[in-house]
Amino acid sequence: MSALADQILWSRLISVVEEQAKTLMRTAFSATVREAGDLSAALFDRRGRMVAQARTGTPGHVNCTAVAAGHFLAAFPAADMAPGDHFITNDPWLVSGHLHDITVFSPVFRAGALIGFFGCTCHQVDIGGRGMGPDARSVFEEGLYLPIMRLARDSVVDAALIRLIRANVRTPDEVEGDILSYVTANEFSGARLNRMLDEFRLDDIEALSDHIIQTSESAMRAAIARLPHGSWRNHMRIDGYDAPVDLVATLIIDATGLLVDLDGTSPASPRGINLVMNYTAAYVSYGIRAAIGPEIPNNAGSLAPVRIQAPDGCILNVRPPAPVSARHIIGQFLPELVLGCLAELLPELIPAEGAASNWGLQLRGTGERPFNILFFNAGGAGARPSRDGLSATAFPSGIRSIPVEICETVAPIVIHRKELLPDSGGAGTWRGGLAQRVEVGGRDDASIEVFAVFDRVDNPARGRNGGADGAAGKVMLDDGTKLRAKGQQIIPAGRRLRVDLPGGGGFGPPGERPAALIDRDIQQGYVTMPAKERG
Repeated sequence: MSALADQILWSRLISVVEEQAKTLMRTAFSATVREAGDLSAALFDRRGRMVAQARTGTPGHVNCTAVAAGHFLAAFPAADMAPGDHFITNDPWLVSGHLHDITVFSPVFRAGALIGFFGCTCHQVDIGGRGMGPDARSVFEEGLYLPIMRLARDSVVDAALIRLIRANVRTPDEVEGDILSYVTANEFSGARLNRMLDEFRLDDIEALSDHIIQTSESAMRAAIARLPHGSWRNHMRIDGYDAPVDLVATLIIDATGLLVDLDGTSPASPRGINLVMNYTAAYVSYGIRAAIGPEIPNNAGSLAPVRIQAPDGCILNVRPPAPVSARHIIGQFLPELVLGCLAELLPELIPAEGAASNWGLQLRGTGERPFNILFFNAGGAGARPSRDGLSATAFPSGIRSIPVEICETVAPIVIHRKELLPDSGGAGTWRGGLAQRVEVGGRDDASIEVFAVFDRVDNPARGRNGGADGAAGKVMLDDGTKLRAKGQQIIPAGRRLRVDLPGGGGFGPPGERPAALIDRDIQQGYVTMPAKERG
């Protein structure tokens, strides 16, 4: 085919997986998928290589789903698959790192021959067990564990499996509805792919897949080759559960390519803030690619040149049955960690540190109207080398906030405040992004459980090149009572939960910030006084 034809076919594949993601969001029962886009959607060739992914989604989901195909094919060889088959798992060590993410994998046939697979991974607010917090001592406490199994045969869902799932979760209608939406999205996408191949009179996607993956890998290797050879190290300390966690990365570039070695990182935690290697690799590779290959499509080819290793038994590479439910707390810091390694190499690109870890508020009510809700909130991003940091913007997760009106509709809660927090961005030549304050309480006269999964309360985002640190986060009740940043806790009846999210670090010396920008910040209420007066 010509280069133009290849480009057209590539664009059409992207449209197919984008439709897959939109179908998930239109049909999902849970607001985390429907409104926030906490999902991944991707197309694989018949060898299990990820060819294309939807832009909607999170790096943890997308890059974990990228390697899931091999696990499904090992459990169910292609010869044993038939049209209408669908497979399911939430095994943390095979897919995206905790039981709350369910992956459905579906083969696509054309004229009776297997031509590829569609896969999606989506977040479930409830999967039984304790709930999505870090309190568990083993994965067996964290919810229902589904090995790779057949979910449907000939498009008929396994009723016994669904009954088993429903019996183990607190919101059975929502969970069942979500799983069926994953099946629907994959089946719809399979039909859509076949119509595209009809249009272009193609029998399969093999030649196209080879071209996309080889071109992407070549482009990524070329981007790495433009960097100097050497070794760069970064260390980041974050709060942890009951003791600080040290994250250490050494970036090595040589003639063989690029390696990120995470040796020196803290050992595993007895609590559920641990990461499986699959999830660690997903976020580390995202940080590398965001800096040196942002325009290269994310697929099996572009992911291949980035090698990642972590010591067995460290907090970034645990084995079963370690607890892993709140793995995202640490996982979302990993792009910041590797960007710190690249700061000397690419000073014109690498920003200051930001809030990084998304503050998801998971609340559970057990009164007359039981409910489970999770809604996402973002702190400030780090200032960039030539402009201010973005305020209340999720990086690296990419999850959208759920509108207040939706939250208050699906659960008996009231969000009393959701506002930018003045003075939370680190001072600098370029100011860090502002965080936000969120205050929420129940509509009913009953207590509420909160599953706190917050960080940067003790260790705020660091400024870069002389910039000041961002503001630290705070977790409290509306009367000022301090709460722990991690762990299941009670919001008493009549009280509200108040969280001040962390702000982004500043970039460059504060004294070099133009006076016009300082005046603008004060006029807009972003700062209450200049940095020199704040000390």
